[in-house]
Amino acid sequence: MSKIKVMDEILANKIAAGEVVEKTMNVVKELVENSIDAGSDCIKIELIDSGVKEVRVTDNGIGMDREDATLAFSRHATSKLKNLDDLFNIESLGFRGEALPSIASVSNIELKTSNGEQGTYLTLSAGKDMHVEDSDLQKGTSITVKDLFYNTPVRLKYLKNLYVELANITEYVNKMALSYPNIKFTLINNDKVLLDTDGNGDLRKVIYEIYGADITKKMIEVSGENDDYCIHGYMSYPEMTKSNRNSITTLVNGRVIKNNELNKVIVDAYHTYIPKDKFPIVVLHIDVDPILIDINIHPTKMDIKFSKMDTLKELVNDVFSEQLKKLTLIPQISTRTEEALRETTIPLYRAFKKEEVEQPKYEETVLDFSVSEADETVFAPVSHEEVDIDQNIEVSKEPRIKPMIPRGIVYMTYIIAENEEGMYIIDQHAAAERINYEKVLASLKEKVIPIDLLIPVKIELASNEFLIIKNHLDILNKYGFLAEEFGMNTIIVRSHPHWIEDDIAEECIRKVVDIIIMKEDFDFDQFVWRMASTMACRMSVKANDYLSYDDQVWLLDTLRCCENPFTCPHGRPTIITYTKYDLEKLFKRSLD
Repeated sequence: MSKIKVMDEILANKIAAGEVVEKTMNVVKELVENSIDAGSDCIKIELIDSGVKEVRVTDNGIGMDREDATLAFSRHATSKLKNLDDLFNIESLGFRGEALPSIASVSNIELKTSNGEQGTYLTLSAGKDMHVEDSDLQKGTSITVKDLFYNTPVRLKYLKNLYVELANITEYVNKMALSYPNIKFTLINNDKVLLDTDGNGDLRKVIYEIYGADITKKMIEVSGENDDYCIHGYMSYPEMTKSNRNSITTLVNGRVIKNNELNKVIVDAYHTYIPKDKFPIVVLHIDVDPILIDINIHPTKMDIKFSKMDTLKELVNDVFSEQLKKLTLIPQISTRTEEALRETTIPLYRAFKKEEVEQPKYEETVLDFSVSEADETVFAPVSHEEVDIDQNIEVSKEPRIKPMIPRGIVYMTYIIAENEEGMYIIDQHAAAERINYEKVLASLKEKVIPIDLLIPVKIELASNEFLIIKNHLDILNKYGFLAEEFGMNTIIVRSHPHWIEDDIAEECIRKVVDIIIMKEDFDFDQFVWRMASTMACRMSVKANDYLSYDDQVWLLDTLRCCENPFTCPHGRPTIITYTKYDLEKLFKRSLD
């Protein structure tokens, strides 16, 4: 007797639903994409209990006649693909014809649709028992999905809590609103409006609706193109960051995608401008000929393949890097008055009768950027005689900061300086680190001159670590760390690059070896950055190191001429400022 049997359609649809519909967000995604493909310019998403109890999507698209409405719930029934050639030139968001039958098989469906000539009302229960009748003629489609996964209790059990489900839906709808600023999106959960755009085509206004005024003011428009791709959108100032990559929205021909390789290029463009555990806010539209991409590689269609990825990466990196180089990125001090603090501050005067004490005025100074604390250095402080700042560094011909005059140092760490525009506070270690980083990075790009060690450095490794280093001896040799095998699981390094001081040579060599070992998938660019930043940190003055007035003058003059004088290699700020107006406002000289 044959063991192989053809599954019935209901079972096949439930299996397909496992690929397409894993959570309530997937239902919203499929229905919204159908509305967009139908030419809608107004889409309303209404949820009850984060969509677990009910999801309703209403649009004003072209609608369907009765025949199309009934066929829409058949597997692989679609209006978007007619032959094999269409698969290589997909311009619609949906195309497989799996979503509606998959959703219907694990829920109860109500569909009301009209093409303006014929109205249809249709109900389905678990993908069967279809009931069809006439409906009104209002053009568009409204589809309601009730009791999701009611007939698959195991899948219902593994849904996240309602807040997580709602967060996923909100994130997706936000990204669709950014993708289609010309469409009015309304998202409602339990009668509470979560998003309401006006659909006037202004992308910056959509960013405002999603992220708020503070972030919108710190977004920069970017655009560029080459022979294969055209990109446009907005990128945030480095001071506006998030703790995860969800703030990076990439859109290809209007489709929201998640491509790790592309996200890495965007984050790398901010390299040394932001801390390594922070991520920028980006909305990037990519327009490309559909024949150059393949979107049919994942059931959710959230990832795609680019046939000319290298040219896209180069374009994105060039556009973002060039834009960052044009900006003055000194974080500015802002002030918050009593009204802004009243919600979080309980003043002492409230403990007394109102007539006994005159109500004081409060102001608080805050930085308008978030940044992680500096990594603590493991090296001991050095005395004044040991402080050595290399002053033989070539500087840019066009400084990005105006000349500053040092006026003193506080806490043996922060230089206070001024010019006609305001007062500046400079972190002496971060500033020296930036200067030395650019010096080392420039040296890495030039011909390396190896200097022999008086006593070669012998490094014993674990067997797995030795194999990694052995595979990358050419990298060490290329940068002047002339290394070779020296017995079992041991290497010996006989020289180091000319720009490393002899007294720190062994420590630097061991750090470079550790960098190579830690990177399982060796990345050449990341290696160069980590080596340069590690060397720069060790070569730089530290907090509590004494700097003479001449050292301060040189440090400020050299910093302002760096390619990026605003952050250290780890993305921490080197300099912040109070404008003259800020100071006058703090001291009540300006009452605007």
